[in-house]
Amino acid sequence: MRAATVILIGMLVACSAKQGPVEVIVGGTAARGTAGEAQWLKFQRDAEAAGNGEIKMRMLIRGELGSEEQIVSGLRRGRVHFANLSALIASTIVPETALIYAPYLFDSEAEADFVFDNYLTPEYRKLFAARGLEFIVWYELGEQQIWSRDKPIMTPADMRGVRFRIASSKSAELLGEALQADLIPLGYAEIIPSLQTGLIAAGENGVTLYSRTGIAPEAPHLTLTNHSLAMSVIVADKRWWDAQPERIQNILRQTFPKEAEIRRAVRAEIQDDLASAAELRFQYYTLTPAQRQLWSDATRGTHAALVQAIGGDTQRLYDLALAGKKAFAEQLKRTAARNRPAPVSAHTG
Repeated sequence: MRAATVILIGMLVACSAKQGPVEVIVGGTAARGTAGEAQWLKFQRDAEAAGNGEIKMRMLIRGELGSEEQIVSGLRRGRVHFANLSALIASTIVPETALIYAPYLFDSEAEADFVFDNYLTPEYRKLFAARGLEFIVWYELGEQQIWSRDKPIMTPADMRGVRFRIASSKSAELLGEALQADLIPLGYAEIIPSLQTGLIAAGENGVTLYSRTGIAPEAPHLTLTNHSLAMSVIVADKRWWDAQPERIQNILRQTFPKEAEIRRAVRAEIQDDLASAAELRFQYYTLTPAQRQLWSDATRGTHAALVQAIGGDTQRLYDLALAGKKAFAEQLKRTAARNRPAPVSAHTG
């Protein structure tokens, strides 16, 4: 009996050795030299170190797998385990993700952080799980801005009739219609050649994507409209994820940078890109409060149509976002009241 037990243990050890480390195939489209690439490489180092030989990361993070659509296909087929998907592509799986692009849904980065952390993220986690994806973390890309080829676009009236490149999404379509632009739906890879031929004269992207991927020299005017969030989401194939031991899941979840760290890195990178505008061959323009109000007034009316077009749980999520905005405003009031100097009492002699 004792000999049989020894043999069984030996077989289990041999089997374990034969299996080797868990291979994690990671897909993404990060540009070289960006904060996004740095975060992925840090994740690789930290996860492999924490795994102590149990985890082997295969980092196909620079577009080696092709377009985002191909990465999604890889997730569905079990050929990609971990991936970064833009909110636009994620919305083809979880349609409610498109709500993120509602123009001027949030009034500040701090407000957006509060609403996501306390109201929206737990609900999105459930929605992704229901569609076969394990939600890991939001990956912020800053805010969307308007770029243009020929002259600065400072007010919504400047957009009227402008050949405006839009992504293939209802939110982009509604935004362009509200601005009375001439809408030109194009894939991302078509932006630069279309600028060169004059097919388009304007578009929207986050600062780093605009400044670091070749758009800036062709469309050197960047207006900081901050009109919607530019986000992506880190997800895992849930079938693969659920098959992993809990310790592997914990390592992968805990070693990927948290939202606060991602936000700091991305926002610092955006400020660096703006400071390097001349070197990167573009000019940027900051709106006055009055100009920002014009943009908000021109585009906030798209919210109802966007919520209706997306359907599903979007109305509930939108209502949650509004509740979160109200809670954030109340928190600011309480903080201001606490910090208000006490009145000075009058004394009579």
